[in-house]
Amino acid sequence: MGINVGDVIIFERTFTKKDVEIFTEVSWDEGEHHMIPDEEGRLVIQGLLTATLPTKIGGENNVLARTMDFEFLRPVFTEDTIKCEVTIEKLDQQENQRTSIMATFLCTNQREKEVLRGSFAGVIV
Repeated sequence: MGINVGDVIIFERTFTKKDVEIFTEVSWDEGEHHMIPDEEGRLVIQGLLTATLPTKIGGENNVLARTMDFEFLRPVFTEDTIKCEVTIEKLDQQENQRTSIMATFLCTNQREKEVLRGSFAGVIV
């Protein structure tokens, strides 16, 4: 396994209008704020699209999620660059040769404002 308790994994993503369009089609979340640009030409990113950021760690480590907890702190807009810091809090070997995992995360925008925080837990398969 390539991760250890205490590891902090950091990565960034810039969301685009195309990301919002694709997520709108998949999620059916068609709120006006996702469809009509503001006075600066930006769209508000769906909260659950922002919440896909920490799932990157799950995908890279074959994690089947059991719980995910999100606290949405402020809106994210198209062309915002979001930094996601995931901290591995617990790894426990189970009898069935699987490992349970618990991690916390904090996402900040390019102005270093917190936009999302939370945690997830699951099992590495």
